[in-house]
Amino acid sequence: MIYIVILMIFVGIEVIGHVPSVLHTPLMSGANAIHGVVIIGAIIVMGKADHNNYLALILGFLAVVVGTLNVVGGFVVTNRMLEMFKGKGKKQNTSSK
Repeated sequence: MIYIVILMIFVGIEVIGHVPSVLHTPLMSGANAIHGVVIIGAIIVMGKADHNNYLALILGFLAVVVGTLNVVGGFVVTNRMLEMFKGKGKKQNTSSK
């Protein structure tokens, strides 16, 4: 099983490394949507967990926190990528006449 995990890591790095920058923004948007589903699933699991099942509550809480960090980070990266494609406009005149 550990060999499969190591192989998946190398294949993932190889695939992500060859993604052109033009496709990076749509892929990040898709990843953000997937992590949004993970957050909702973690909230549902926490809501249905028994009040005495601390392991499920802690794991659900960690899943919500990590998923939220991942979604926010994805939006930040996507925003930076979109800023790179914007043309440099003319400077706005801030002085008043």
